[in-house]
Amino acid sequence: MGAPPVELKKGLSQRHLTMIAMGGVIGAGLFVGSGVVISETGPSSFISYALSGFLVIMVMRMLGEMAVANPSTGSFADYARNALGGWAGFSVGWLYWYFWVIVIGFEAVAGATVVQFWLPGLPLWLVSLVLMSLMTATNLFSVSSFGEFEFWFAGIKVAAIVLFLVMGALYILGAWPHRSLDVSNLTAHGGFFPAGSSAIFAAILVVIFSMTGAEVATIAAAESPDPGKAIRKATNSVIGRIAVFYVGSVFLVVCIVPWNSKHLAASPYVAAFQAMNIPAAADIMNAVVLTAVLSCLNSGLYTSSRMLFVLAARREAPLSLMRVNRAGVPMAAILASSVVGFLCVIAAAISPDTVFLLLLNSSGAVILFVYVLICISQIVLRRRTGSDRLIVKMWLFPGLSIFVALGIIAILAQMAFDPDARPQLLESLGAWAVVVVLFFVTKRVSERHAAEVAEAAASVAEPTSPASRVLVLANETVEGRELLDELRSIDRAGRAEYFVCVPANPIDTGTAMYEGAVYMWDATVQAAQARLDRTLAVLRSENLDARGELGSFKPLKALEEAVAEFAPDRLVICTLPEERSAWLRFDIVDRARESYRIPVTHVVVNPATVPA
Repeated sequence: MGAPPVELKKGLSQRHLTMIAMGGVIGAGLFVGSGVVISETGPSSFISYALSGFLVIMVMRMLGEMAVANPSTGSFADYARNALGGWAGFSVGWLYWYFWVIVIGFEAVAGATVVQFWLPGLPLWLVSLVLMSLMTATNLFSVSSFGEFEFWFAGIKVAAIVLFLVMGALYILGAWPHRSLDVSNLTAHGGFFPAGSSAIFAAILVVIFSMTGAEVATIAAAESPDPGKAIRKATNSVIGRIAVFYVGSVFLVVCIVPWNSKHLAASPYVAAFQAMNIPAAADIMNAVVLTAVLSCLNSGLYTSSRMLFVLAARREAPLSLMRVNRAGVPMAAILASSVVGFLCVIAAAISPDTVFLLLLNSSGAVILFVYVLICISQIVLRRRTGSDRLIVKMWLFPGLSIFVALGIIAILAQMAFDPDARPQLLESLGAWAVVVVLFFVTKRVSERHAAEVAEAAASVAEPTSPASRVLVLANETVEGRELLDELRSIDRAGRAEYFVCVPANPIDTGTAMYEGAVYMWDATVQAAQARLDRTLAVLRSENLDARGELGSFKPLKALEEAVAEFAPDRLVICTLPEERSAWLRFDIVDRARESYRIPVTHVVVNPATVPA
């Protein structure tokens, strides 16, 4: 019988997870993009970062509430599915993957731009492809190599920000050589609100995108031994990281450098270091920015590949994406994500103002869609679940949850009225529409195929002779009473032989929902084997001749191998009801009837009859 694939290696240690969480919110957008915000908003720009940080923190709190109550590798995609339906989970999962693979291409181009600071003669596209290739190789080598690279990348980012915070604080407090306490730049150049107080809210549109990625910590935390504890820690600690890294550092920048300084456009942190007379400031900060870009590229490949892996485990992507190489990494998922990133780099080289711009725009607002759905999912699931058994709770529910959802919707509305941002909103909505249409089209095609197969199956003659060799294909329903009753009715004389095949599939055992990706196969095999053992024990207790084995993680492959080994004259396939059955969604019963000209009985089990 087919064995499960090689497992993903458990290569992320606690120090890796800690540093990924710490550095996850620090991107190149902070080091470079904050200069644009300061130039357009003035000294009050740090308030824009505080308001944007508040929204992100609240979203993370809502995600933390749901994730601790129901730890899930698919995280927000699963919560959207449970709260709003299959279309929501399908679209969120694929849109989040799409967002990250476009980020991969964009960061590769951004990294190449930084490298050109030192090597201006090199072609941008060539440097971009080299950076992409290096990070792809790092992810393919092993998960520990990803973790080790990310540990040092994140460490450099965190160290740079902490060093700047310490030096900047000493500078403005007067503990710097030839300096005295001075915060005059907050008001000396046109006042605290030189562009008006409304500019604070206008800047949120730019600022909030620089903070995206905080949710990656929950994906990495889901691969820890105690997902609930790790997710709770990750979501709570994001408060301090945003307050210190973003709000604190931007506050120091506007105190050190006049907001209208022309030097802010290139990099506000370079301008601040130069104001403090730090030698080689440009080289130092460009090295830090390159590190931040490579970190984002590295994390993007990791996150997108794991999202594809989980989508495949839920049968919403090709099952081949679950396969891993001998090093224990999902090579197919990494390469699929990397290929899209390479295509983005090529588009940036040959069509920067059309194709590449379209790709960037079509993913620009996706993360806000995800955040809105997290808010709505939390509101819906909290009302269903109640608050009595929640360990982590959203503050001031439901008022604050609704307020945050409306705040993010207001940002989307602001994009609609901003001529520069409007294309991102419209094209991102178009991308979401395409994904939703694909969901319903594939569902419709599946239903039509099922109807055709059902008609064909009706032509198969009912068995006239008693069953002598009965093959049972089941997993999560294998202990259901309805299945046992059907087996008794097929062979009332108790003379048949039984072969029970349990596909070792993560979604059928439930481990795809509650185990981190690196723990998925261990838990899957254990759960499937335990179910098989209990079922065989029940059948043998009734003096039935029963044996069985675990099958391939692909149900149809498991069935094919079981039929070849056992040569049955009767086939019984057991599933949950249609609305809860992944097997029915992918026509397992109908395909079996197409493939095998023997009587096929489909048994539907009520989940309430399956022992806990």
